[in-house]
Amino acid sequence: MVGPASDAAELRTRLRELIVQRALQFGDFTLASGQSSNYYIDGKQITLMGEGLYCLARVILDELQGEAVHAVGGMTIGADPIAAAVSALSVCHGQTMDAFLVRKERKERGTKQRVEGPLTEGERVVILEDVVTTGGSSLDAIAAVEEERGVEVVRLIAMVDRLQGGRENLTAAGYAFTALFTIEDLGVDTS
Repeated sequence: MVGPASDAAELRTRLRELIVQRALQFGDFTLASGQSSNYYIDGKQITLMGEGLYCLARVILDELQGEAVHAVGGMTIGADPIAAAVSALSVCHGQTMDAFLVRKERKERGTKQRVEGPLTEGERVVILEDVVTTGGSSLDAIAAVEEERGVEVVRLIAMVDRLQGGRENLTAAGYAFTALFTIEDLGVDTS
């Protein structure tokens, strides 16, 4: 078990162990991109687990250390727990960041927003993902926050990159992308 005294290497190692033990599944799956796959990363098995979410948030905070970032968030529902945990832990790490979420569709009641959270025009934000395949969800979230809130997306961070074009699509669109792990890092042969 990890805790507040754990260093970056311990946290990353434990996070990888948890992903392999709890989130990596084999079988026949259809992905959000529409592609078929013989493996699946169920990110919620990590992001809705106390220890997994703690490790993930701490590793992301280490990645963002020293960067001028005002908020973190992404497409609901995958990014919601990650953004909330990073925001909460950022207070303890001297780099306070707010959280936001992007709905798949604009809500039809209340303020009718698609982007929820305390964002101000011009702020620098990071898009978070549990798993990236083609990068389509991230690009959709980027378009929403840039258009609706006028923020600057400075980076994207994913827990796992499936190595199926996401990195290439995101960098071709002009965004810096970091994957904490690739599917190969988790021991899956993609050849």
